[in-house]
Amino acid sequence: MAKKRSGGGLTGTQQAAKFLGVSVLAGAVLAGIALPAAGALGLAAKGTVEGFDEIPSNLKTPPLSQRTKILDSEGGLIATVYSRDRTVVPIEKISPYMQKAIVAIEDGRFYEHGAIDLKGVLRAINRNAQSGGVSEGASTLTQQYVKNVFVEEAGDDPEKVAQATQQTIGRKVRELKFAIQVEEELGKKKILENYLNITFFGQQAYGIEAASQRYFSKHAADLDLGEAAMMAGLVQSPSRYDPINDVEEATKRRNVVLQRMADVKDISQAEADAAKAAPLKLKVKTPKNGCITAVDGAGFFCDYVRKTILSDPVFGKTSEERQKLWNLGGLTVKTTLSPRAQAAANEAAIAKVNKDDPVAASVVQVQPGTGKILSMGQSRPYGLDPKKNETTLNLSVSNRMGGSTYGFQVGSTFKPITAAAALEKGISPAQTYTTPWKIELEKSSFRTCKGTPTGYDKWQLQNEMEEEAGTWDMTGALGKSINTYFALLEQQTGLCETIQMAKKLGYERGDGKPIEENASITLGGEVSTPLSMASAYATFANRGLYCTPIAIESIKTANGDKLNVPQTKCSRAMSDRTADTVNQMLKGVVEDGTGQKAGLSDRDNAGKTGTTNDRKDAWFVGYTPNLSTAVWVGDDVGEKQSMFRITIGGEYYDKVCGGCLPGPIWKIAMTGALDAGQTPSFTPVSVPRAENPKDKEKEGDEGPNKPGKPKKPRDGKPGDRKPNIPGITLPQGLFD
Repeated sequence: MAKKRSGGGLTGTQQAAKFLGVSVLAGAVLAGIALPAAGALGLAAKGTVEGFDEIPSNLKTPPLSQRTKILDSEGGLIATVYSRDRTVVPIEKISPYMQKAIVAIEDGRFYEHGAIDLKGVLRAINRNAQSGGVSEGASTLTQQYVKNVFVEEAGDDPEKVAQATQQTIGRKVRELKFAIQVEEELGKKKILENYLNITFFGQQAYGIEAASQRYFSKHAADLDLGEAAMMAGLVQSPSRYDPINDVEEATKRRNVVLQRMADVKDISQAEADAAKAAPLKLKVKTPKNGCITAVDGAGFFCDYVRKTILSDPVFGKTSEERQKLWNLGGLTVKTTLSPRAQAAANEAAIAKVNKDDPVAASVVQVQPGTGKILSMGQSRPYGLDPKKNETTLNLSVSNRMGGSTYGFQVGSTFKPITAAAALEKGISPAQTYTTPWKIELEKSSFRTCKGTPTGYDKWQLQNEMEEEAGTWDMTGALGKSINTYFALLEQQTGLCETIQMAKKLGYERGDGKPIEENASITLGGEVSTPLSMASAYATFANRGLYCTPIAIESIKTANGDKLNVPQTKCSRAMSDRTADTVNQMLKGVVEDGTGQKAGLSDRDNAGKTGTTNDRKDAWFVGYTPNLSTAVWVGDDVGEKQSMFRITIGGEYYDKVCGGCLPGPIWKIAMTGALDAGQTPSFTPVSVPRAENPKDKEKEGDEGPNKPGKPKKPRDGKPGDRKPNIPGITLPQGLFD
């Protein structure tokens, strides 16, 4: 039985014998002869010698993993991402010094032998026998290239990588046979090109171009003699000869390469000596990888793009296929991000909310009619260090796309959706309800889409202030955000009709679950996301046509092929008349309603404020005909806190409201994103209004109706005295 060293390894004699066996196999492979089951040294094993003829002769070369570039809509670079930092370049863009240096040190007879170098094998056998160990190998550049292909194909799977690099005769035989094929099919020039592009040079750099940028901040084509020699020396052991961590060891190794180049007559001895005397002169460039490097605070948008590629079936039927596409990289992803809009959103998000505040701000912008997401900004920077108040939580989107667990209650920003559902049902904007500031309604009067009651107890609700008791029409109720009005309007419209309208507008929960069919949805009791709300309001701007949000315009692969990308899907959510009417009513919100601080003075604009119970969420969602923006402010960490008596952005708030904080943020984002020369207008439409109740009293009409009883509306503008068709009455005895 063969003896082993105390550490379990083979003795020097055994190692030499093993190497001799491999060498014999190498000779057999070169001759194309299948050895018998019992080899010269008894090395036959299943899948090795006797299986030589069964080894496939076609080496399937996987495409090399490369950098992916994520660009904005104008072609500017947002970020570079990769699983392996590599940029493939042709041989013509690799310095001749580099080509000579790698051949000289790794395979000096590269241009003289075939797949296997028999002289090298015999030389290695002799030296290893003399040393009593394996001090020299005999792999050619071609064999090394084949081995690297196996490693590349293994990807990041540790088990597969181990199989690709295991020191077994079986792997060596397989490697040798493929090397023969590669030599026959590719030729020396292409093999050298492929080798230099696939090889690992340390410091996360794969391939000569990435390595040149990493160590010398220059292209591979521009490497001088000394630089090329240092790079060639790295291949044998990237960690041992790493010039960043050990300059002395890297310099010694560089000089070995230079001397070898002189010995094989690639350079003169004088050139070698001069290069040896020079310092390394590194110009290290730290690799920038991932969305953490995104410009203008676009890290959250970058991550949304990444998650789109990893989740959308257009990029692969399975998650494994999509992950493989992303890891392979080499993509050029042109996105919908507008540099101007992103800069504006980022500025707005941090203008009123500091990154270390107890609450955060989110700003997202969508283009009406196209669904293009133009920006995503947040007050907390994108990153992994919580001590710096960094986060990767994208507050604008759903949990599936990197957002919060559920989303956020949207408050009164839902009310325009109820209004749209009512208008679609034929209810006039002049419809009025007269209520005290507090009311209670029977939950059984609200029916789900299955026709069942939402409950059998009372729903108690109230307006913001006690003085908000009286009579309102739809325009006035939107302007003042009257809760009692919209509860009664939803009751008359129908809960199911209201929910169906929300779905048509793309309104969805942040956790992906179905919308809960509760009457309180009209007051914003259901959760959603800023992106969902921006897209819903973009439908109003687009005259009733909803378009699904998209973030990617086009993708090209490394070889220039175009990939299919998700396309926006537009569908009619409401009539253009309904949308035009909502636009006119919401103009009043920014002109003289709760959103006055947000209003833009130079163009048509509309929007709606929103706050939730205990001021845990505050919103402003608004739009012009060509831009829709949603702003959310709230607690993004742990148990949500109320925003009473709180300092945000250095400013004290007795209580945060949608118009006093999100509104001004919205105004900054819109002003920065919009072009002063492009001021499209909403389509004008006459919105019926109810007459002023005080004027009614002067005419001798009866006093205010009982709570909830609709008053008879009048068509036309405020003050119009023309008679009108009576409004729809509520169920008899509702408040008895």
